[in-house]
Amino acid sequence: MPDGSPDREKPVVGLGRAALAVLVLICGFTLFLGFANKDRCTGPEFDAWGRSGPDFDTRKYMDVCYSDIQYLWIGRDIDKHVFPYVHGGINERGEMVGGAVEYPVLTGLMIWAGALFATTDAGFLLYSALLMAPFGLATAWLLGRLSRWRALLWALSPPMVLYAFHNWELPVVACAVAAVYVVHRGWGKRGADRPLRQRAYVAAALLGIGFAFKIYPAIFVLPLMLYVVTGGVRGRELPEGRTSDVPGMVRTALVAMGTAVAVNIPFAVAGFNGWLASFAFQGMRKADISSNSIWFWALRPSSNTDNAVVHGLIGIASPVFMFASFGVACYVGWSRYQREGTFPWVAVSAAMLCGFLLLHKVHSPQYTLWLVPMFVLMRIKWGWIIAYFFADLAMGVGIFLWFGEIAADRPAGIYDGFAAQAVMVGVWGRAGLLIGLFIAFLAARSTVDPPLMTRQDEFLPAKS
Repeated sequence: MPDGSPDREKPVVGLGRAALAVLVLICGFTLFLGFANKDRCTGPEFDAWGRSGPDFDTRKYMDVCYSDIQYLWIGRDIDKHVFPYVHGGINERGEMVGGAVEYPVLTGLMIWAGALFATTDAGFLLYSALLMAPFGLATAWLLGRLSRWRALLWALSPPMVLYAFHNWELPVVACAVAAVYVVHRGWGKRGADRPLRQRAYVAAALLGIGFAFKIYPAIFVLPLMLYVVTGGVRGRELPEGRTSDVPGMVRTALVAMGTAVAVNIPFAVAGFNGWLASFAFQGMRKADISSNSIWFWALRPSSNTDNAVVHGLIGIASPVFMFASFGVACYVGWSRYQREGTFPWVAVSAAMLCGFLLLHKVHSPQYTLWLVPMFVLMRIKWGWIIAYFFADLAMGVGIFLWFGEIAADRPAGIYDGFAAQAVMVGVWGRAGLLIGLFIAFLAARSTVDPPLMTRQDEFLPAKS
């Protein structure tokens, strides 16, 4: 290293304490709006099962206040406070019974805890929101430390109002963002001065925990492995005398897998059928009208739920194309590494997430919360972000108005009015933007990247 050149670029300084406090307060206000939006569907009356009334089945769609949290109060034994998985399973009709839920185990625990003191679906929504809000606030804090005021994209984004308490997404998003944080900022007094392996192992554990909330953080393990094997920033953290860190890469994978397995084993032992039911449910789910995916709409009318052959083909094509997109993202990221000397693991992770959202057979509206932190972490043009928020808003509002019209037996074809057209804008607008974002992310730099420098630049004399 020439005299005057630092051994390691210092990370961009995040927001100070006062600014972070302001950012977290702003996020708290947005979370409050998100809760108030969903709370419109609760009460004022409740039946013997604690279900809101009157006319809940109509209001949840036409008032655009539907949430999975409130809806699932009935039908999963959540209202009976049954501990999840242990006594449950899935029947031949694909229905969850005996306390089983269709989510990974830590989300199941979150569901059970949110219902513990609730006697109505309104109480369940409130307690669940109180449990999850700290994860949303923590995500704002982490993003503020990583990306400064770009974190307002998380703290003030429309998807936070629409989906913060639509489902149980906030904990898993916090895990994914925390993994990026510990890789590039470390923790404690040593911070980013900790060895890369140490930081990567903790990040891998966080991604493994994220997998136990929802599946998607697992896809970020591969880019992280490639970042480790190449030695981080321009290979400067490779073991002495080595050109790659294969042991570190392998251990990163093992930590992620080991963490996921360790979290799941107690549930698998206590109630194997109930634990397996969550995975079986997702495997059995079809790309139907409720999936919002391109597979359903692109193959209409062959994608009707009674066409077992087409849905069998979707069940194969969806993961094949999805994993192919992951391969393309890693290949492009490796090409950047060869030019720049640093594997862009955050950019590759963001692109892989786009491939997942585009090609998975289910694309629920709240998945947008997975993508918003990537808008914060990646330096892409604002047009991409604004366009995606508009497409997402069309979907988030249109889909429930459209379901309401279907439930009311009104004309609801794709040419019949605003709601149906908004759904089309949402489905195909998001799809086109995800393709564009896949490319844009792979070409962009992240807020945690060091200053752009080629390998040859390392050998130039330092400027006086």
